[in-house]
Amino acid sequence: MPTAEKKASGMANSMVSHYPDKPDIVTAMIDLSIEEMAHFREVVKILMKRGLQLGPDTRDPYVNALRQHSRKGTDVYLLDRLLLGSVIEARGCERFGLVADALPTGELKEFYIAITESESRHEDLFEKLAHNYFPTKVVNHRLNELLELEAAIVESLPIIAALH
Repeated sequence: MPTAEKKASGMANSMVSHYPDKPDIVTAMIDLSIEEMAHFREVVKILMKRGLQLGPDTRDPYVNALRQHSRKGTDVYLLDRLLLGSVIEARGCERFGLVADALPTGELKEFYIAITESESRHEDLFEKLAHNYFPTKVVNHRLNELLELEAAIVESLPIIAALH
């Protein structure tokens, strides 16, 4: 999880760089980047408190497999980036929520509850931004395609200890 939050912040910064002409995306991604980096900071604090340290960044097979389905071309690439962000955040929210539910009452449970609530806002954010630039029918059609692709990807992945 630590690297997932750091990578989410980096992705948001990348969107700012790629879409400086879209003020709603710039504003939303700056806010997202800051929030994700704050989550990362909290994770690092928890690790240090437990006498642990960060491991190296690793490639996420789930995210990488999803990104292989991004289409080329200015408009479709933007749509796919936004919708993939929505899907990834939705799955992160689900998984963080499952972890929160499974933990005993305490600091770690409270952290996972807070991060779950935050992730739930992010999944809506990306889809709302997509609707700012594309017709509802186009957004919904592509989102359904990506969800079908995601189902096949998840089915093919090995079971590992990962949140996304």
